[in-house]
Amino acid sequence: MPLGLTLLVVATILVLFGVGHQVLDRMRLNDKTAVLFMAGIFIGGLLPDISLGRNFSINLGGAVIPFILAVYLFAKAGTGREKARAVLASLVAGAAIYLAGRLLPHEPESMIFDPNYAYGIIAGVTAYLFGRSRRASFIAGIMGVILADIAQGIENVIRNIPAPVRLGSAGAVDAVVISGLLAVLLAEFVGELRERLQGGTEKKNMRFDHAEFTSAIGAEDKPEDNADKPEDKTDNAEANKQEEDSREVCNEGDNPKNDDGQKEGQT
Repeated sequence: MPLGLTLLVVATILVLFGVGHQVLDRMRLNDKTAVLFMAGIFIGGLLPDISLGRNFSINLGGAVIPFILAVYLFAKAGTGREKARAVLASLVAGAAIYLAGRLLPHEPESMIFDPNYAYGIIAGVTAYLFGRSRRASFIAGIMGVILADIAQGIENVIRNIPAPVRLGSAGAVDAVVISGLLAVLLAEFVGELRERLQGGTEKKNMRFDHAEFTSAIGAEDKPEDNADKPEDKTDNAEANKQEEDSREVCNEGDNPKNDDGQKEGQT
């Protein structure tokens, strides 16, 4: 059994036993949906290619189902920024695989391992570097392989190369599975490592203020507390004004007596 299908079986078993639920939740993918897609890729990879023309064919497990999965996850992306990263990472991963195909030997016998494994590793690493999030990295890992095949087919048409275009076949399943799994694993591992270095999720909202760490959430409440201070100032000002008025009244009451005393002294 090829390496990609073997990894797919292992991943399916792990999901069925409850491993990787946190990763799937962060990708907004439940267990049943994940198992259905993985089973579809596995079965589709074993089926023969579907001919769409004289020199063009497509494979269900290597192109159609992975493309549907990528579109499904793309629609569930939380923000437009994440969608933009997924598109950019997909294009960069596809370009990296396309260039790798020009640099690597065309004869598989001249390499230590199958070149499709190398394509999957290149796509997975590139997808993570430009995708960053788990969902965007996974989408880019899958779409990078598919876009590289499409680019090769376009080149064959432009240059009138008689070689058949087989989208998603000839080891593409291995590259798709390896790239997708590797991109997610890198995003998960690096993400968890960054959280531990930062002290966990509770300390992400901490900031350095006046030589000590304070909570950013608590800091947001400070303006509300300070908002009461102007009212206190106005209350104090009114109290002081009342005291001054009372003193003036007392002084006015004392002045007539002093005037009368002065008049009596003059007489």
